[in-house]
Amino acid sequence: MPDLKPFLIIGLALGGVYAMSGVGLVLLYRTTGVLNLFYGAVGAVGSLVAWELINQHGWNQYLAFSAAIVLAGAITFLYGWFFGPPLADRDPLVKAAASLGLALVLLGLMQWYWTAEVRTLALPTSGWQYVSGWVRINLTQAIGVVFPIGIAIATVTFLDRTKVGTAMRALADHRDNAALLGIPVRKVEAFAWAGSGLLFGISGLLLANLVSMEIAALTFTLPVAALAAALIGRVESLAATVGAAFVIGVVQSLLGGIGALAQYRTSTPFLAAIVVLVYFGWRRQTEGRVA
Repeated sequence: MPDLKPFLIIGLALGGVYAMSGVGLVLLYRTTGVLNLFYGAVGAVGSLVAWELINQHGWNQYLAFSAAIVLAGAITFLYGWFFGPPLADRDPLVKAAASLGLALVLLGLMQWYWTAEVRTLALPTSGWQYVSGWVRINLTQAIGVVFPIGIAIATVTFLDRTKVGTAMRALADHRDNAALLGIPVRKVEAFAWAGSGLLFGISGLLLANLVSMEIAALTFTLPVAALAAALIGRVESLAATVGAAFVIGVVQSLLGGIGALAQYRTSTPFLAAIVVLVYFGWRRQTEGRVA
């Protein structure tokens, strides 16, 4: 049996990136009812812009990374501000399809401007390592593990104990009733779009460093993994979403350490999503027969 312990750390960090995106996905869905499918593309744009600013224009790393995160938040915010209201009363499938349309637009722009050149994005935190026995973890991986858990706890606290959080929960229950109660619907939705966009930007940078900067992989791997985790949490439970994301990341990484299965590791998020959808479909049919 191969030694899989080193892959466990990598898997936890990867799962943390999926968890962070899953939190943003669930937060946005609970507020606006939109199942956002373009956040992988937004994260990819942010990471490529950071690479461009650092390597082609000589920007300071921290300034470039901050600009990338803000750009991801701005793109998401602008989409929600201009397209959120017209799509508010549409079917959830229409909302999801519209977000996928933006993902394809961004994918096309990225492939046109940056082509297929091989790139690497080095985060300064990757140079700080802790080594003890078989444990070898750098600061980027540690951030990938710890930060999403903190984000999930902070999000739950924010939703339960702040006025804006209460407004977001009311908006999730019924948009029109929330407006009648005096809640500034567009502002609250805009806050949710912008906040989730910032999370997607951070996730894109971490994923580009931990995995690769291949454009299609950044665009689609992150959404599928985070969506699978969110579905396991029924797009409601942040705790279940975070836990499922870590499991998906660990399984994907461990498969990379098994020679015969390494080639299938990238399929882990897709397989998880398929299994979850089949299970919920089967359970719905079973409950319908019982009723």
